[in-house]
Formats: sequence, C-alpha cells, structure tokens
Amino acid sequence: MDLAESRKVSELTVPVSWGEMRGKVWGPDDGRPVLCLHGWADNCGSFNTLIPLLPKECRYLAVDLTGHGLSSHCPPGVFYDFPVYVADVRRVVDALQWKKFSIIGHSMGGEIAGMFSALYPEMVDALILLDSYGFLPTDVQEAVKVMRQGMDDMVQFEKQNKEKQQKTYTYEKAAERLLSANAALSEQSVHILLERGLLQTDGGVVFSRDLRVNFKNITRLTVEQSLEILMRIEARVLVVLAGDGCDKLFSEANQKKFTSELLQAFRDRNHTVVTVPGDHHVHLNRPEVVAPFISDFLLTKVLAQPATQVNTQISRL
Repeated sequence: MDLAESRKVSELTVPVSWGEMRGKVWGPDDGRPVLCLHGWADNCGSFNTLIPLLPKECRYLAVDLTGHGLSSHCPPGVFYDFPVYVADVRRVVDALQWKKFSIIGHSMGGEIAGMFSALYPEMVDALILLDSYGFLPTDVQEAVKVMRQGMDDMVQFEKQNKEKQQKTYTYEKAAERLLSANAALSEQSVHILLERGLLQTDGGVVFSRDLRVNFKNITRLTVEQSLEILMRIEARVLVVLAGDGCDKLFSEANQKKFTSELLQAFRDRNHTVVTVPGDHHVHLNRPEVVAPFISDFLLTKVLAQPATQVNTQISRL
C-alpha cells in the first residue's frame, strides 16, 4: 500500500432510524481502526489536516455527530445530550462490525469518547483526548440551573416558526459568523469546517448543524460520578492539552476546579498527559504540533500490539 493509496479519502454513510450519519474515511481497508470524534458545533472536517500526518497503517473514520455536518438532525422534541452522542458511537461501530478500535476525541468529542470507553471498555484499546479531560463535571448546585435553562431553551425554540429558526447568509457572512464565534480558528480552518457546515438554499447558504445543539446539555455528572466512571476505562490514554485551550472556554462556574482532579486520576493510572502550545483548535490550525504525540502513541500503544481482529466491514459501507 503506497502513501497515496493510504491517504485516499472516501465518504461514509451509516443508516440510522431517523436518517443517516455521515463521515469521511482515510487509510487502507485493513488498517487498524481509529474513530475520530469532533467537538461541539464542529464537524468531521475538524480532522482534515491532522489525519494525513498520522500513521498510514491505520484506518481513520471521522464522523459527523448527529445534528452536525452532513448527518441527520434528531427528531423534533429530542434533546442533544451526551447519551445521544455516545449512542451515535455505538450505532456506528455496530454497523461497521468493529470489535476493537481506538478513539481520538476533540473537546466534546473527547467527553463522548471518555464515556464510551468507560461503558464499553472491552472495545477501546487506546483513547486520545485533544484539549479535553474526558469528562466535564458540573457542580451539584449548578446542575439544576443548567438543566432548567436547557429545557426552557428547547420550549422557546419550538414556539418559533421555521424561518426564524434558520437564518440565511452569503458564504462570506457565514464565514464571518463562524469566525466571530470561534476566534481561535485560522482562516483556512474556517473554510475547512464550512465545507460540511453549510447547505445551499435558493437565497444563499444556511448552517447545516441543528440549532438545538446550542442548548445546554441537560444530562450532568458530578465530579465524583465522573471519577468513578473514569476508573472503568481500560484503554491506554493520551491527554493532549492546549496551553491556551479549553480552560479558557469554560462557561460554567466551578468547572475549572475539577480539571486537576481528572488529570490526577489519569496520571495515577499511569496514563500520559502533555501540554502543547496553541489554542483550542490547535489540532486543526497547526496539526504538526499535535501529530508527533499522537503518532508516537498509536505506534507504541496500538500498532506495536497484535491485532485481535481485522475489521473490514467499513470498506463495504
């Protein structure tokens, strides 16, 4: 398998009961499977610049989570919360008949990956968290307020007509809108995310993501619950934090105080934690900063180990 063949990109569609989940695939059909999960309000284009720098022996699948990118939106009345996204992962790997695989998760994708790895420890051999702590605990006193806000936002949204729910932009204005909400993105990164982040309409373009993903996640864990669940992860773990990353993005009081407890729990279990220079999207903006750590981890913790089963179903979907 030459380098060009191993880097060929194809589109993936997985049928689900409410529509389909979409994604992109890199690498040889018989490569060691690696699932890539993007962050909140992003899409699988988040990995476009990183994956070409990673070991060519792997088969990388980056999915658009439900309500993001080109994947179908949840049915009316359904909340977007972490169990929904964790179930996304379970459905995809079931369709692909993957029995053992690695996960790379950025931001919210890391939290989904952390939960899945704890619920299905026998399926995940390596977990790579990009500017994510694997869990996002909420202070008990904050949980009620946050859950109430999420429910109120949904009720108010459902009262709006469809025209108010979805605003039309020119491409240039959409790019400005994305950059204003994500100031850390480079210009190139903005255009990459918009490839799957926009849909063409008669009057211009609209964002493809479901606006309901913006509402507060109503399913919350305390730090004690998070630590207990973390202990159930059997996979080898690499945490790659950005020096100017997610710590600066926390929107809820008390979230920062939990991060040191989560990191210490990973270190106590002999997992690896590193910090790189860059912002929350450093894996997309400057993948060469992150790629050496991920590549070394995959080479030593995954590819150096014997494969228990070859997963080939992905090439037929």
